[in-house]
Amino acid sequence: MKLLQVPTASLEERIKEELEENPALEELDEKNIEDEIDYMQTEQPEDEAPALKEDELDLAQYLDDDDEIASYKLRGERYTDPDEAKTIPIAVIETFHERLIEQVGMMKIPERQIKIAKQIIGSLDDDGYLRRELRAISNDLAFTQNISATEEELEQVLHIVQSFDPAGVGCRNLQECLLLQISRKSGPDQKYIEIAEEILDNHFEEFSKKHYEKLIKSMSISREDLRMANEEILKLNPKPGGSFNISTTVENYIVPDFIIENENGKLALRLHQRNAPDLRISDNYKSMLKDFDKSNRKDKRQRDTIMFIKQKIDSAKWFIDAIKQRQQTMLKVMKAIQKYQYEYFLTGDEVKLRPMILKDIAEVTKLDISTVSRVSNSKYVQTEFGTFQLKSFFSESLQTDTGEEVSTREVKKILSNLINNEDKRKPLSDQKLTDCLIDRGYNIARRTVAKYREQLSIPVARLRREL
Repeated sequence: MKLLQVPTASLEERIKEELEENPALEELDEKNIEDEIDYMQTEQPEDEAPALKEDELDLAQYLDDDDEIASYKLRGERYTDPDEAKTIPIAVIETFHERLIEQVGMMKIPERQIKIAKQIIGSLDDDGYLRRELRAISNDLAFTQNISATEEELEQVLHIVQSFDPAGVGCRNLQECLLLQISRKSGPDQKYIEIAEEILDNHFEEFSKKHYEKLIKSMSISREDLRMANEEILKLNPKPGGSFNISTTVENYIVPDFIIENENGKLALRLHQRNAPDLRISDNYKSMLKDFDKSNRKDKRQRDTIMFIKQKIDSAKWFIDAIKQRQQTMLKVMKAIQKYQYEYFLTGDEVKLRPMILKDIAEVTKLDISTVSRVSNSKYVQTEFGTFQLKSFFSESLQTDTGEEVSTREVKKILSNLINNEDKRKPLSDQKLTDCLIDRGYNIARRTVAKYREQLSIPVARLRREL
């Protein structure tokens, strides 16, 4: 169960840990992979064998059972190309904070201010904002660098940091961030830049709430002036540090567990190659068992040694079987999901998604619901329409006025289309969206539409309004 929850991106690390802990387990070299047994031809894994008592040690029987300590090849025909890359290239990039520290070194300022500037930069979050109070930073300087700095002095150095690139760093809030950026802009549209700066400086609350009519009246500007000024504001970056925060950890990459391809109108399902490691029992450990079996002298020390060897071999067998079970369970669940949502995987049309819950797949696969949940919550499938988490294909049902059950995912797709195609000058309210869905035959309440809209991360009508 624990291995089943491990995502593909982390499976190699888990196998590496097992290889380091158990010398009886080996990963095959390229030259001897061809000689290994396809796991599809081996017997189904059995439960872990009970610990062997000293007086029950029967090495002859143990060694004669080839299946018990045979090498395994866990890759069969249903896996991706063996030449598939096993490693993900990771780009070496300059971090946001490193970029700012580099700019500090270019400034002709006293050493004291350099130290303060570095302390401020170290206090910025990944978006480029200074969320900490200057008083707290002053305390940090006193404790860590023995520098006693007033808030006024920190404010002066902060202004220096705010002059760095990217524009907007060192801000305390969104308003200050946008003002720092707009103040640096110039060009042929200077008139609209100045209007935008005035809006951000003195009318930020009305602008953020999209009270456009109130803005036009209070600033005595035309609707066209406001529209052009709004375009200038929309060009600004609310997270100036965001462009630098490309994490170099593998966890941020999605490695699909399954790949579904359309082969001349028929779907072909494959398990990603990373899920099929080539593992086997160490030949050295098997040789040690055979040598012991031939020995005429079996004292207690030798018996203790052989018991240790056998425990390691049993542990390696258990791990290989666990990996094998993981693969089989994953394929069983994914095959059931593919069959259930066949039309969607064939066309990519979300309207084709059928209502499907964990219980539906559990009944088909004869697996426990918790097992299906473990697979669907942590696994991804790559299709020609994109890569998706399995749990995204599960949805409740909604009844139409004809009594037909449809997926809530279908309703969300239609809701999203309605909002995308609305007149942005007069966006549809939740009640109007509800009326549109009812006209299309979906029995749905306004509060349900509001819930689906929020799940789609779509704001209310007022905040969708455009000039």
